[in-house]
Amino acid sequence: MARIAVIGAGMGAMAAAARLAVAGHRVAVYERGATHGGGVGRLERDGFAFDTGPGLLHLPAVYRDLFVKTGKEPLEQCVELRQVDPAGAHVFPDGTTVTLPNASRAGVVSALDAAFGAGSGERWSDLINRAREVWDATRRPLLEEPLRADRAALADDPYPALRRGWFQRGPAPLAKVARRELADPRLAALLESQALAYGLDPRAAPASASVLAYLEQTFGSWYARGGMRALADALHARCLARRVEFTFGAEATAVLAKDGRAAGVELADGTTVAADAVVAGVSPERLARLLPPEAAVAGSAPAVAGGEESGPQAPLGRFSVLLALRGARPVDAPHRTVVHPADPDAEYAELFPTRPGRRRAAPAPGPGVATAPTVTVLRPADPELVPDGDHEAVTLTAAARPHTAVDWADAELAERSADRLVAAAEAAVPNLRDRLLWREIRTPYDTARDTGVATGSVPVPALAGAGGRYLAPANPGQLPGLYRVGGWSHPGGGLAHAGMSGAMVAGLIVDGADWRGSQ
Repeated sequence: MARIAVIGAGMGAMAAAARLAVAGHRVAVYERGATHGGGVGRLERDGFAFDTGPGLLHLPAVYRDLFVKTGKEPLEQCVELRQVDPAGAHVFPDGTTVTLPNASRAGVVSALDAAFGAGSGERWSDLINRAREVWDATRRPLLEEPLRADRAALADDPYPALRRGWFQRGPAPLAKVARRELADPRLAALLESQALAYGLDPRAAPASASVLAYLEQTFGSWYARGGMRALADALHARCLARRVEFTFGAEATAVLAKDGRAAGVELADGTTVAADAVVAGVSPERLARLLPPEAAVAGSAPAVAGGEESGPQAPLGRFSVLLALRGARPVDAPHRTVVHPADPDAEYAELFPTRPGRRRAAPAPGPGVATAPTVTVLRPADPELVPDGDHEAVTLTAAARPHTAVDWADAELAERSADRLVAAAEAAVPNLRDRLLWREIRTPYDTARDTGVATGSVPVPALAGAGGRYLAPANPGQLPGLYRVGGWSHPGGGLAHAGMSGAMVAGLIVDGADWRGSQ
């Protein structure tokens, strides 16, 4: 039985902890904050409740497998999951609205044809078929196995149109592929918005990012009763049932080393904890500050998927406005609606003034969120989120520049940005301002405070292509016995990806360096 010290109580860290405990190891988790879940937070006020992190889950099979492997009670006995149907609505500036069914290829085709004209659904379906080829090519090496030392196979974009010579001047980014293959700018905006929701710049992200749309359409969107925080609570409870020890308010200040191996952690109060292995669920920037000097010899700090965390621009953050509304939620209101701006390129230019691969230029000044942002409106039909049936809890979300690029501690900046989101959201929620009781604002500054990531950034999923620039750091760390887990490590950000990273790290510790993932 080995002693495992885990730094952080995020979703990936807890996923690894539960699996390691079941394997017979003694696991202790040290979290700097007061609670578990990392970015999967919750805000409660006056009988209203809101998720402050992800609002939906894709690929629930990741957590089903985790609960099957760590106890008798399956996931559905611990969390009430339901498919969100319709998957969502999209509102465009020309007045067009399209509502897409959940996990129904034929239904999506019909809806797009009805909204955008005959042939639109077929063009979308053809692109999703090509995205499926990306999924088939990258599922195992990118999502089911630890990252190999030789990453050449993931450096090239597997999107099939690129291999077949449709784009003659080398790999094309997602936006270029979308606009050429889908033709209708509204269809292209639909695909690009799904990448932007993950913090990706569609003008720079490889075409393989289309796999994100494929995953959502194929495996559906899922919601947990009580909010996605319920999933974090269930995972924490599973860890406790497997006798994982948690210490909150315990910030790790150093990873200890002995004989060239990770040998424990030192905490802010001076306590030292010996361990046979250390699992770090923190950002690369923070981990670099914890490492002993000899770790620099073992390997330099790896890149963060989508850009250097401390480079000219860190990955984007999440800006949210939590709205308490008087009046019942209409029974036919979609759970999720995306309100699109008139000029997506203007939004990209404001959010990504320094694009990947152009690291010498300093970020240009600009607003915290775009002047005309893409806004996601979440309206869960969940009685646990409201004081009674005569009220509604609504969450507005937009991509935001990181806290290092703008000062998100500036209350006036936050209020101005919130006003933009509310104005846009009225296209999805009629009479929104008349119904408003109060609002709470969550910025990347709040994310930084809650998670310890100084930029307040949200990690992006790992992607193949772009020369490997969108690959996350490998799970084995710079020292033997040190492992990285969670969204800032392979296979990148997102609830499902965090769960995958936990499975990979547990496999590496239990079965050794030769473990290659699912068999």
